[in-house]
Formats: sequence, structure tokens, C-alpha cells
Amino acid sequence: MISAAVAGASGYAGGELIRLLLGHPDFVVGPVAAGGKAGERLGQVHPQLGSLADRVFEPTTAAVLGAADVVFLALPHGESAAVVAQLPSTCKVIDLGADFRLRDGAKWEQFYGLPHAGSWVYGLPELPGVRSQVAGASQIANPGCFPTAVALALSPLLVDGLIGCDDIVVTAASGTSGAGRKATEQLIASEVMGSISAYKVGGGHQHTPEMEQSLSDSAGRSVRLSFTPMLAPMPRGILASCSATAVSGASAAGIRESLVWAYENEPFVHVLPPGQWPQTASVSGTNAVHLQVALDEHSGRVIVVSAIDNLGKGAAGQALQNANIMLGLPETWGLTCDGVAP
Repeated sequence: MISAAVAGASGYAGGELIRLLLGHPDFVVGPVAAGGKAGERLGQVHPQLGSLADRVFEPTTAAVLGAADVVFLALPHGESAAVVAQLPSTCKVIDLGADFRLRDGAKWEQFYGLPHAGSWVYGLPELPGVRSQVAGASQIANPGCFPTAVALALSPLLVDGLIGCDDIVVTAASGTSGAGRKATEQLIASEVMGSISAYKVGGGHQHTPEMEQSLSDSAGRSVRLSFTPMLAPMPRGILASCSATAVSGASAAGIRESLVWAYENEPFVHVLPPGQWPQTASVSGTNAVHLQVALDEHSGRVIVVSAIDNLGKGAAGQALQNANIMLGLPETWGLTCDGVAP
């Protein structure tokens, strides 16, 4: 069995990762570490994880985490690098935070306000050439939730040259768990219920350079993007509407075919039948991505809508998918694309 340590295990992504590890045939849950909740019982924080209810959160130290074969870091942005620096070089590490996602150090410092720690393999396996990079790596930067939804929606169209690179507009709504577990006034139920609101409007969201990086890699040239995030009154899920100018001569059939062909052998990415549009409820609790596309001939724009679970494919599910690939295990082990309803 493969021992997995989880740092930041008291958070939403950390708890979801533990749940997935418990259902994996080759992983055993090793040390579970937390910051302010160290010393508390896991069952007090994650009552849904009854089989580990009596496990106690340990301190987040290299001595604790380094005893495992694989270390998952579900820490706040900017905290992973210091932990990684103290881990044994033999540890395989997957960072669910943003510390190692960006190659451009100036962009990292602009959006995160901290020194740049470097970059690792960017673990979005469905993007061109990435799966083989993940398989050969021992350190993986797990993508952000919004960037995952956007990259998978637009990458094939950029690869095939069907959309322009200079006028991409994304509006995406996320569930409240995307903001983490720390209590803040704007996330209490009375503020969120029955309301949807925009935030960090005007290019200020930290995921913007990450989206531009992955999309530029797919396009083979620089991509410019306008991103407006929104907070939706639901605990989990992302619905992203991604729009770009269609190139001259692009047809609705050709645009759809580009997406279908790109993902026809991907176990987690599904282009829905014509007329069926993605919804967050369908992917809740899964590692699935649902996509649909339309060509607005009136405006000359392509619209791709994507739905993911921000804690699944947007965080813990993708981290486990990357771990499977890195360790040479079947990619789908411990993961599902089938949700629950209602």
C-alpha cells in the first residue's frame, strides 16, 4: 500500500481528498496535518469521515509529513514552498495551492504579493503533452479550479486555430467552498443565500495569469483574457461561460468536432449531446467535466460552457488523478465521473 499524507487536512479540499483516498484501492491515509486545528479529532471537523473520526490532526511539519510516500499539500497560497523546502528529496509532492503554478515570477508577485518559489509540472493531464510530463515528475502543481474549467473548455479550439487569442471573455460562478473554510462575513449564510455576486472584477483575480499561461501554451502564442468571477449560493461547483471570437470560416459543426475529438478518449471530460447544457449538480462529488459549445453567428463568437466540482476536478479529484499517473496506477482509480441526484 502507498502511504499518503495530507497537509491542510482540516479544510474543504483536504477533507475531500481524504474521502477520495479512503476509497482508493492502493492508498492508505497516513498523517493528516492541520494548522490551528492540530490536536483536534478529525471527526470533530469532518463528521462525514466516520471511519477516521478518532484520528487526531498532527502539526504541519516535515517530520510528520515526510514519513509518507506521497504528500498532498492543501495549504493556503504561499505556504507550501516553506514546507517543501524541508521535506526529504525522496517525497513525491502534489501541491493543491498556487505556489508552483506560474512560470512568470513577476506575475506571481503581482497577484499573490509574495516571492516566487519557482514552477513545477502543471498537472492538467487532458492538455496536450501534459500527461507524459506528470508521469515523469515527482512534484506536481495542481491547477486552480477556475483555470481547470476554462482551459478544458477552450484549449482544443486554440490548438485547432478556431478562435482568436486576443478577445477571450470568461464569466464563471463558484460555490462558496472555493473561498476556503475560514469564516468571513461575506460568506455567512445570511449574506450568501438567495444572492449571486461578482467579485475581484476588472482583472484582479489571481487565477487570471494561470488561465492565460495554460491557454497560451495551447495556442502557441500569447493569449489575453478578461475574467469575471462570481459567488453563487451553493456549497460546491463551478459553471464557466467562456467566449471568444470565431475565426473566419469556422463552422458550428467543426467547432463541436474539435472538442469531441480532443476528449473522445478522456475518462473524465464529456462533451454533452447537442441541446444539453452543463449544470453543476450533475458533476457534484465527481472528477467529471461537462462541456457544451455553441456558435453565435450573429456576434461571430464561440461560447463554451463548462461545469466542474471545484473540490473534485478543481482540487482534490485532480490531485488524486495526478498521483495515479505519477505512480503508474490506473488513472481512474479512486475517482468517478458519476454523480448523485437529486
